[in-house]
Amino acid sequence: MIDPSAIVDVNAEIADDVEIGPFSVIGADVSIDSGTVIGPHVVMKGPVSIGKDNRIYQFTSIGEDPQDKKYADEKTSLVIGDRNVIREFSSMHRGTLQDKAITKIGSDNLFMAYTHVAHDCIIGNHVIMANGASLAGHVHLCDYAILGGFTLVHQFTQIGTFSFAAMGSAITKDIPPYVMVGGRPTMPHGINSVGMERSGCSPESVRLIRKAYKILYKNNLRMEDAIEEMEDLAAECDEISNMVSFLRNVTRGILR
Repeated sequence: MIDPSAIVDVNAEIADDVEIGPFSVIGADVSIDSGTVIGPHVVMKGPVSIGKDNRIYQFTSIGEDPQDKKYADEKTSLVIGDRNVIREFSSMHRGTLQDKAITKIGSDNLFMAYTHVAHDCIIGNHVIMANGASLAGHVHLCDYAILGGFTLVHQFTQIGTFSFAAMGSAITKDIPPYVMVGGRPTMPHGINSVGMERSGCSPESVRLIRKAYKILYKNNLRMEDAIEEMEDLAAECDEISNMVSFLRNVTRGILR
């Protein structure tokens, strides 16, 4: 299951059925669980923990030092969940002591070719990052978010559940759950109703989220006042309750 040309450190913990392709380099402090397939020319530098049934394609860099001038070779980590697909030339870096010393990626995500996940990012489940999309440090990317090709995300930004960024978006502030953004400059363009419907969200919830979007973006209200109005809808809809909770924890302001 491990190609003879691969270099695997004796301290790496590799499940018996893990496949490792030609010329890949697996360092110490790397743990790879069962069912995971590592392609050729992959480089992993620990501490890294990789879950079950992941597919990691050729020429990826997993767990390298963070690109942060404050980093001084401290022991930090990268944790990857289960059933992720990480395509060619993608890179994922470990965390820094300036945050929680961990970069964390959930399960069932798709990282297309040339994507980048920087230090201290936290990524949920069922996320899609299309070709060339890049996250700066400390970004939080919530469940079911989709970033179109070559989307760039500023450090410390939060991107909510089921949000959608069109190709080439430049995201410098938080994006609330269910909101679509795009264009230059990047601006909100309604709600991700298609994504919600595909996931089984009820038509009534979609209707209420669209109403909440109008309160937040169309009624010329301060965000504090918009949140107060949205709280009346939150009692009727869990998704809006999630939206209100997100807005109450915004630190950079929202894209508006």
